[in-house]
Amino acid sequence: MNISQAAQRSGLTAKALRYYESIDLLAPGRADNGYRDYSERDLETLRFIQRARATGFSIDEVRDLLELHRDPGRRSHDAKRLVEEKLRRVEEQLRNLREMRTSLRGLADSCAGDESPECAILDNLSGGQRD
Repeated sequence: MNISQAAQRSGLTAKALRYYESIDLLAPGRADNGYRDYSERDLETLRFIQRARATGFSIDEVRDLLELHRDPGRRSHDAKRLVEEKLRRVEEQLRNLREMRTSLRGLADSCAGDESPECAILDNLSGGQRD
């Protein structure tokens, strides 16, 4: 199938397919005319990439997961290790975001939000110094 058919069937754009090929995540065959020729296996790989990306994995992490997926001698603990590391980073990001939300809420609550030039937000961000 050609790139537009593969894009439609995979739910991705032709640009994404070209990108994945350019970074060696995907290696479609070539037809006699030189055009890309996508197989059902290529579609499976594209769907794998799409699901992994939707789960938050980076391109490098997807590459690692694809290597495991393609390796018949793989060990499930290698995949689990990758997922647990990703989960640890996501949990850290969530903690950081909760702290940021608390700080922002405190800033917003400290400001009258009226027509006055006095602004506790700006004072706080400037280190308590008012220009």
